[in-house]
Amino acid sequence: MWRTRGAAACVICRSLANRSCGIKRKPALQNLHLASRGIHHPCHPSSKFPRPQLRTSLQQFSSLNRLPLRKAKLLSVRYGYQPHRNFWLARLASRLLKIRYLILGSAVGGGYTAKKTYDQWKDMMPDLDEYKWIVPDFLWELDEHIDFEKLIKALPDADDLAKLLPDFDKIGESLASLKGFFSPGYNLVSEVIGASDLLLLLGSPGETAFRATDQGYDNDKQFKKVSDKEKIDQLQEELLRTQLKYQRMLERLEKENKELRKLVLQRDDKGIHQRKLKKSLIDMYSEVLDILSDYDASYNTQDHLPRVVVVGDQSAGKTSVLEMIAQARIFPRGSGEMMTRSPVKVTLSEGPHHVALFKDSSREFDLTKEEDLAALRNEIEIRMRNSVKEGCTVSTETISLSVKGPGLQRMVLVDLPGVISTVTSGMAPDTKETIFSLSKAYMQNPNAIILCIQDGSVDAERSIVTDLVSQMDPQGKRTIFVLTKVDLAEKNVASPSRIQQIIEGKLFPMKALGYFAVVTGKGNSSESIESIKEYEEEFFQNSKLLKTCMLKAHQVTTKNLSLAVSDCFWKMVRESVEQQADAFKATRFNLETEWKNNYPRLRELDRNELFEKAKNEILDEVISLTQVTPKHWEEILQKTLWERVSTHVIENIYLPAAQTMNSGTFNTTVDIKLKQWTDKQLPNKAVEVAWETLQEEFSRFMTEQKGKEHDDIFDKLKQAVKEETIKRHKWNERAEDSLRVIQHNALEDRSISDKQQWDAAIHFMEETLQSRLKDTESVIEDMVGPDWKKRWLYWVGRTKEQNIRNETKNELEKLIKRDEEHAAYLANDEVTTVRKNLEARGVTVDPCLIKDTWHQIYRRYFLKTALNHCNLCRRGFYYYQRHFVDSELECNDIVLFWRIQRMLAITANTLRQQLTNTEVRRLEKNVKEVLEDFAEDNEKKVTLLTGKRVQLAEDLKKVREIQEKLEAFIEALHQEK
Repeated sequence: MWRTRGAAACVICRSLANRSCGIKRKPALQNLHLASRGIHHPCHPSSKFPRPQLRTSLQQFSSLNRLPLRKAKLLSVRYGYQPHRNFWLARLASRLLKIRYLILGSAVGGGYTAKKTYDQWKDMMPDLDEYKWIVPDFLWELDEHIDFEKLIKALPDADDLAKLLPDFDKIGESLASLKGFFSPGYNLVSEVIGASDLLLLLGSPGETAFRATDQGYDNDKQFKKVSDKEKIDQLQEELLRTQLKYQRMLERLEKENKELRKLVLQRDDKGIHQRKLKKSLIDMYSEVLDILSDYDASYNTQDHLPRVVVVGDQSAGKTSVLEMIAQARIFPRGSGEMMTRSPVKVTLSEGPHHVALFKDSSREFDLTKEEDLAALRNEIEIRMRNSVKEGCTVSTETISLSVKGPGLQRMVLVDLPGVISTVTSGMAPDTKETIFSLSKAYMQNPNAIILCIQDGSVDAERSIVTDLVSQMDPQGKRTIFVLTKVDLAEKNVASPSRIQQIIEGKLFPMKALGYFAVVTGKGNSSESIESIKEYEEEFFQNSKLLKTCMLKAHQVTTKNLSLAVSDCFWKMVRESVEQQADAFKATRFNLETEWKNNYPRLRELDRNELFEKAKNEILDEVISLTQVTPKHWEEILQKTLWERVSTHVIENIYLPAAQTMNSGTFNTTVDIKLKQWTDKQLPNKAVEVAWETLQEEFSRFMTEQKGKEHDDIFDKLKQAVKEETIKRHKWNERAEDSLRVIQHNALEDRSISDKQQWDAAIHFMEETLQSRLKDTESVIEDMVGPDWKKRWLYWVGRTKEQNIRNETKNELEKLIKRDEEHAAYLANDEVTTVRKNLEARGVTVDPCLIKDTWHQIYRRYFLKTALNHCNLCRRGFYYYQRHFVDSELECNDIVLFWRIQRMLAITANTLRQQLTNTEVRRLEKNVKEVLEDFAEDNEKKVTLLTGKRVQLAEDLKKVREIQEKLEAFIEALHQEK
């Protein structure tokens, strides 16, 4: 029974397959209904007849290939076919089942093929994760700013949407009632199969469950080869067009975003929001680097903070790449000569205006104006030349420059001098080694991003910098390779594949994170940044290197390079900044511990704070000069001035006048000589004495120790301030003229008003003469040797010359005793007489020695006589009032010394007034100027304020400042993230 029904069902299936809608091939076994497969079937394994052989070759299904028509054959009676029976119910069921399973099988096969094609297409598409940096960051953060839940709630519900859809039940009923129900069903299957064929034609290599003939398979294979080649070309062109399209869209969006951000920043800059903008992240980070550049690493604290180090061979295009990133022609330019002579740190940040400024200057250069650009280039060139020491070509001092502008990528770059292979004339002999050591010092930082610039227009074998970079970063974990002048390379290089090898990292013995190809202009220094951008974009759009896929789209243009470098820079910052902060924290702990152990009772004052403290002390000491009493000033001035002029007064005024015969001649001689002295020497000598007195008092206040409060760390600074102030200070030139008049009037006065002044003059004269007598006796003792008491007590003797002088002295003393009123000078016959008398006693003496000895002997005799005369004049004030009438006593020498004494007192008073009213204030002003100059000169402060204590406090302050700024930067970095 089951066999008969199975044979009947099988015949029904075969007849339906042969008649339905012109199908011209055998149906697959899988397309038959379950009843036909479950019974004895010619193709079923349980059939007693042998199974037909399967073809070994499989052909992908295609609607273009049709199998040859075959006539349907009725099975014999042994299969259970009974034509005279009419199983209309079975036939109807078989028809319905056939169509359903035919549709189901076709859909399954087509879906499987479509899935295979989709998977292959998905594998062929590039990894879009690499292009995430193209999309601005705010798109990834939209979920933070847009409430999608509110949007979802605002959308219509599924029930509302279902009402808008057609009623598929009614459509199914209408289709079932139509005639030719099976024909539309087959059309639907054909469309599904056709769609599968189309997907396969587009490149799906997956297998299919359908079989074909060998001839159809060969035709389809040949067609597939042709279509694959065309398909690849079309896909490449379409991909390039799509990339350029999206690139232009991104540039337009970035331009709009730049304008919007510029407007926002300008509005904030004008203070519309009445709030102070926070310092940007990159500015905070740049401040840390500036502090580190000045930090004296005495405690082995190395700077391992990230920065982008730009290295390359000379004239490789380093500066041009940096200018394209900064979007301004800011560096000096030269053809083939070395222009970068010192490291230039460029901090790029976003701002409303495109400006540049130096770290140590407040002037802003407007980079949109050609005049400011020229001034900026000139200033950089001047700073480079000033930083280069004599006898050198390059400098290690860093020039810090900040560039702000809309759309600039935030990063810190350091442009180093180009690496050279030969030292040319005009360069220092160690230029090559200096550049190598400078480059290594920056690249040795394990967190520095190395931007290796290679000239693409020269042979790769001539590169020097690639070997240097491969030594510093052999794994290429922090290196970005940039090939410049690609336009010239494409023209000059015979094999374009060589450029591809460079970009793929196969030519140079170095590894890198990324490889980029850029064009930085046509070599014209007057080109603008916009024209260079247009030329670069136009070149890469038409370049064969990009069309033939030797270069990828994300590897070209300085725009992509800037984005990639900025991304790597901030990635390195985020990975290493906390570690560096911990290192400085440990250093701070060590320094604080050392300070507590060595200086437990002292505050931690760094060099600047110590300088301020010393400055206040010095100014206090200068002000204390004004507190000196007038009496003290006048006593010092009078004493010092008389010490300076006493010799001139005694030798040139008093002694010559005392040799005169009468009082009239004495007074005349005195008046003439005093007038000459006042006109020529006295005022100048008085000013010199006043200036020296001021210096001595100033030095005394500066150098004297003030007990326990004295800090010897300031001694060197105070000494330098004192010397520099004295060097700068000049006495008022008009002081001498006024002083001359005052002194002349004082010396003209001869009237002694009272006995007290008379006694004071006598006392002054006695002190002066006794001082001179003591000096004269000391000179005579040195000439003749010790007397008999000293010879016996101290066992000393006289020299031969002293014996001769002693004999000469004795002979001259006899001459004075014989004539007490002898003149001051010996006559020639007297000299001869003395010489002959000495020769008679066996002493040979020279006439010059006789005159020299006479001068001292007569001087002593005269001073003793003058002192005796002073004692006689003590009672002579009465006779002075009567002008010495009817008296043999004449005291004109007392009047002379009174005049001198009064002149000294008046001069001291005048100089004291000039000191306290004018010169001390001018000195204080000079001290302030010197301190201000020293405050601006860091080298001066380092030289004058030295010692372990100063260095330790300086390092401690620097480390604290660095740690605090790093922690603030890290906090801001986390907030931004």
